[in-house]
Amino acid sequence: MNESLLRSLTPSVLGILVRRGADFAAAEDAVQDALVEAVRVWPADPPRDPKGWLVIVAWRRFLDATRADVARRRRENVVDEEPTPGPAPAVDDTLQLYFLCAHPSLTPSSAVALTLRAVGGLTTRQIARAYLVPEATMAQRISRAKRAVSAVRFDQPGDVATVLRVLYLVFNEGYSGDVDLAAEAIRLTRQLAAQVDHPEVAGLLALMLLHHARRAARTASDGSLVPLAEQDRGRWDTGTIAEGIGILQTALARDRLGEYQAQAAIAALHADAPSAAETDWVQIVEWYDELARLTDSPVVRLNRAVAVGEADGPRAGLAALAALDDSLPRHSAAAAYLHERDGDLATAARLYAEAACEAADLAERDHLTRQAARLNVRRRR
Repeated sequence: MNESLLRSLTPSVLGILVRRGADFAAAEDAVQDALVEAVRVWPADPPRDPKGWLVIVAWRRFLDATRADVARRRRENVVDEEPTPGPAPAVDDTLQLYFLCAHPSLTPSSAVALTLRAVGGLTTRQIARAYLVPEATMAQRISRAKRAVSAVRFDQPGDVATVLRVLYLVFNEGYSGDVDLAAEAIRLTRQLAAQVDHPEVAGLLALMLLHHARRAARTASDGSLVPLAEQDRGRWDTGTIAEGIGILQTALARDRLGEYQAQAAIAALHADAPSAAETDWVQIVEWYDELARLTDSPVVRLNRAVAVGEADGPRAGLAALAALDDSLPRHSAAAAYLHERDGDLATAARLYAEAACEAADLAERDHLTRQAARLNVRRRR
């Protein structure tokens, strides 16, 4: 079963159902039912036209649900006819769906959560982790968003800022796990940049390209994480880096700085350094100052503390870190790194072990566990 194929087809099938008259919540449920049926049927009897098959099955599920649940929906669904068998229209509706999910009736945070779940393919747990909230809280937020949009027409698309936020979070989830998801976010952001002349759209595209250029060097042959300072820079995609820097420079020249441009500038300084030792940490701290001013994000301030540790020494970094809430994600990992740089191996080993227990994914947990073990071996010598 080709899960990446199912994921890539989902937005287009969802868009077809919406255009045929299905309200969004019902269409999403019908598509999910069709995906389950595909997982059951396709291994033994793969269709010649996967997209057309999904459209037909999803539409039939929608019709069945509509007929059985008219009273609960309290709205009329006019059904003309089922789609005929055969190839479905080769139209990519994904970016349009991102805008439709960012409906004016929703708050920006609810619109982002709904889009990530319904179109981006992220789980509720993944979205909750991105927003630093409990999974139950995020589940309630998504449910409320579904209820809010189930009784409205999708003729008022949302704003670019909300769509950018969704694309940014989809890319981040893909960059830390599913590469296809990251590539899809880049593809959609390229489409958006071709349609919308805005420096922050360009900034986000540059940021994605600069991070994605390092993808091949981020993991070892055994799947373990490779920290930025230890990556083989010869494996970085220099063509993608050059493209990202060029896009960023054009955006910055418009003098309308936003958070994605600032993040891209930091990524560009890393990408432009011939080696980790030659990284311009002073400039990176300055860009983090700009980013903190734009976002007032505690996560940004945590990353800034690590950069300060590189630019001004580990004790300066620890002082900056001390001003932050120690419950922040990766706070223990940052503190462990700075304590190791300062020569306090016992504290660093303990903090690496704590950070491993707090890690959200297996690769990060394994990396932090190895860091703790490495320092414990050094201490016993």
